[in-house]
Amino acid sequence: MADLKLTNVAKTYGGTVNVLNNINLDIEKGELIVFVGPSGCGKSTLLRMIAGLEKISDGTLEIDGTVVNDVPPAQRGIAMVFQSYALYPHMTVRDNMTFALKLAKKSTDEINAAVDKAARILQLEPYLDRLPKALSGGQRQRVAIGRSIVRDPKVYLFDEPLSNLDAALRVATRIEIAQLKESMPDSTMIYVTHDQVEAMTLATRIVVLANKGIAQVGSPLQLYERPENEFVAQFIGSPSMNLLPGEIVETGTQTRVRMDSGLMVTSAVPTTETDMGMKVNVGVRPEDMTVTTGDGVYEGIVDFTEALGEVTILYFKAEGDADPVLAKMPGIHKDLRGTTVRVTADPAKVQLFANGTSLYYR
Repeated sequence: MADLKLTNVAKTYGGTVNVLNNINLDIEKGELIVFVGPSGCGKSTLLRMIAGLEKISDGTLEIDGTVVNDVPPAQRGIAMVFQSYALYPHMTVRDNMTFALKLAKKSTDEINAAVDKAARILQLEPYLDRLPKALSGGQRQRVAIGRSIVRDPKVYLFDEPLSNLDAALRVATRIEIAQLKESMPDSTMIYVTHDQVEAMTLATRIVVLANKGIAQVGSPLQLYERPENEFVAQFIGSPSMNLLPGEIVETGTQTRVRMDSGLMVTSAVPTTETDMGMKVNVGVRPEDMTVTTGDGVYEGIVDFTEALGEVTILYFKAEGDADPVLAKMPGIHKDLRGTTVRVTADPAKVQLFANGTSLYYR
């Protein structure tokens, strides 16, 4: 398996349309890195540049210390799994998995050993003699993954492999991919998805792409609990983090903020005397909100509720507000609709942002 290093990588089409710029990323052997970001942010383009399917306009890509910018895709030691499966419909599962090995003129014993190992890992042994049309969507995706495993590549690339599956199959196949990674701990994998649940459950580290570059790199919990900027704060998590304006009125290890509404809230983000009077956005995730009669981050009328069974999402609006503030409460709370409710949060869960950047990382 391999380490990858991207240094100042950029992608430009036609010399004028810049898609990605200054991508700097080190990926260690055995990591499962997930690229996420809004549509059009360049995550699939970046994956295709690593695979060699798109030319790198500027910068360098190294695999195990060797620059591979001009190395053809077939010689990079990379296997790619596409969202469309790309199976040969007239070939059996076994033939689909052995095709690349036969082209590489591997011996029959090597081919059989590789296929048997991959089929065992992916639980495909009962289906080896079936055609793709006789398989479910999840089984076809496993065959596509198996076709990569038999090649024993340095790096596995997954381009939204679950996007064609229904909700139940997505969950089942996501678990299978997680178990596959556990069974191959030294394998280096890069995974592109727009699904936050996939990113949070699969990734060793998540790379959030936005504005032609990297917004933040970190573990799933790091991005969730300590986003570096407002974009990541609102992109990671569903519903997204609430951001509410306020002003710092007390500094120290516990920072006090007066909200624009006049309410007071405490944050565990430390500040200094020079921060006194600073205008900030207070960030609180809906699931961290609790109802209170004391200090609060927001007060408004609950004008809509979504009862999801295990939780209820409350939509608040104060007079003059254009957008609602959301709170996610355990249980069913339909009775709160139409009432005025004040909410707050544990200081450890209250984030502070100035000019779009978290004060925690200064």
